[in-house]
Amino acid sequence: MSPETFRVMTVCTGNICRSPMAQVVLRDRLAAAGLEEVQVDSTGISDEEHGNPVDPRARRVLAAHGYPTGEGHRARRVRAEQLGERDLVLAMTARHVQFLRRLANGTDADIRMYRSFDPAAPTVPEGDDESVLDVDDPWYGDQDGFEDCLAEIETAADGIVEHVRTVLDGR
Repeated sequence: MSPETFRVMTVCTGNICRSPMAQVVLRDRLAAAGLEEVQVDSTGISDEEHGNPVDPRARRVLAAHGYPTGEGHRARRVRAEQLGERDLVLAMTARHVQFLRRLANGTDADIRMYRSFDPAAPTVPEGDDESVLDVDDPWYGDQDGFEDCLAEIETAADGIVEHVRTVLDGR
């Protein structure tokens, strides 16, 4: 990996729904923007789904919207050392952010809410409750929940691409 490589990690709970969906969408948007040097992977804060593939409902939604379906993905839990190896860590919920900041243990990991890049999302003043930016968890719902989740992911994706482009231009 060259020093110019920019690395992004998306993080949810089990790494079978939201974070792999975000990984797929971001890879697609970054490639379309000509940012091939950006690598995107995903993890979860729990190991309860370790080794499992992307949820079939998530695969169906991705396929229906023309994305790759995450074939070959296997859920894995985030490790502390991974946080320092990423340029940007994108959490799906405020609870995930809290977990990741504790795990980072004072390192300078850039951990942010995924939806903080959504121009239509509410602005959260420093120190306020970031849970208004949570990406809805589709796990307990029906297929419509996965559609809603994908829409939230897509809406923030272009803002993330622009952020990455700005960082890379500044290097």
